[in-house]
Amino acid sequence: MRSPDGRRALAAAGVLLALATVCGAFGAHALRHVLEPERLQVWEVAVRYQFLQGLGLLGVGLTPPGRRGRALAAVAVLLLGGTIVFCGSLYALSLGAPRGLGMLTPVGGAAWIAGWLTYAWALWRD
Repeated sequence: MRSPDGRRALAAAGVLLALATVCGAFGAHALRHVLEPERLQVWEVAVRYQFLQGLGLLGVGLTPPGRRGRALAAVAVLLLGGTIVFCGSLYALSLGAPRGLGMLTPVGGAAWIAGWLTYAWALWRD
């Protein structure tokens, strides 16, 4: 049986993956004729990374918690938060948000890196 945090991570992964599917379809069908190619490419990068992090979060949720339950919860928060910041800023930039918003994108990437390093550390020390 999954821990409560594992179930939450799995649920969050499901939401991220569903939204990535919606965003991918929206980009391919509705935005393809509206956005300049450069902006559409940024949109597609956001979709790709959202899918990848969603799949990673799925793996985190399936990891047996053992003594690392608290660390896995932190990993899930970092991955989810990083996805919201990284992908959200790219989606917004694609749609014409001020370029200054792009300063948030690396913050999301740093959260991902911290999350994956925390995951590796938690598994290594167990």
